[in-house]
Amino acid sequence: MFELFGDLASLVVYQWLGWDPQNRLAQALHFFVEDTSKILVLLVVMIYAIALVRASLDVERVRHYLSGKSRGAGYLLGSGFGAITPFCSCSSIPVFLGFTSAGIPVGITMAFLITSPLINEVALLLLLSLLGWELTLIYVMVGMVIGMAGGAFLDTIGAERWLQPLAARAHAMGQQAQPQEEDEGGPSLTLKQRHQFAREETLEIFGRVWKWVIIGVGLGAALHGFVPAGWLQAHLGDGQWWSVPSAVVLGIPLYANATGVIPVMESLLLQGVPLGTTLAFCMSTVAASFPEFVMLKQVMLWRLLALLFVLLLTGFTLMGWVLNLV
Repeated sequence: MFELFGDLASLVVYQWLGWDPQNRLAQALHFFVEDTSKILVLLVVMIYAIALVRASLDVERVRHYLSGKSRGAGYLLGSGFGAITPFCSCSSIPVFLGFTSAGIPVGITMAFLITSPLINEVALLLLLSLLGWELTLIYVMVGMVIGMAGGAFLDTIGAERWLQPLAARAHAMGQQAQPQEEDEGGPSLTLKQRHQFAREETLEIFGRVWKWVIIGVGLGAALHGFVPAGWLQAHLGDGQWWSVPSAVVLGIPLYANATGVIPVMESLLLQGVPLGTTLAFCMSTVAASFPEFVMLKQVMLWRLLALLFVLLLTGFTLMGWVLNLV
């Protein structure tokens, strides 16, 4: 299936435009056309299909379910819920606020917040085509472990005391509220209603994400076509211990969602950058970006923001070192 997008790019660039396949600009344009068409098509298809399944998902019921679980199970469920929701880092924050207001422990909520931008369904499908199922499974497991470990640590140190006053009051009120009995649920949605929900969610998410796909693919195309072969490998690919933390720091000023960063990951791997260094850079770009922390300042004090920032960078660095050794 994925070969069709490569054939389309070859048709456009090499036949219709008549560019030389050895030309660096032609190679960059080929990469851009192939990956843009592939990601945008998959984005629409996957969001619509998953939205059909999620059409009857009751977020209030999810909150109720999570609030009644033990901490260990809660971390796993919070991280798992983050992995199956198609949110970028900034759009995860309203859900984070809802969970906080429901009185769910901060650690469980943070497990969701950390995992959600790292993993989404479209990114996983692209990773399957790029890395194979074994490395894709490793990526998912690493993302969920980072989320669960971060949540457990923040619960252990009582991080709720570093929420902004409004969020802290909402959390305290949610904890004091008596749990309500779970209702039987409303009538099932009809197929037409599911289609309408899926259509609206597809349009909303696509409208929010497509520009980051273009930016990510553009950056990937530039790396693929114009960075001299071997340059990135020479600077980040020789196994130096500092290459992983350097890649993590380089990713911080950037911002992309997990879907848009896949083309960059592909280019880095093609340039010979080790898998651990590549994943550390991409995770930093997705989950430790400045825009996310600017928004989080609305609900967290500086001490908690700084602690979360250090936790993420440490987790990504350790993960990169381990994967480079495997």
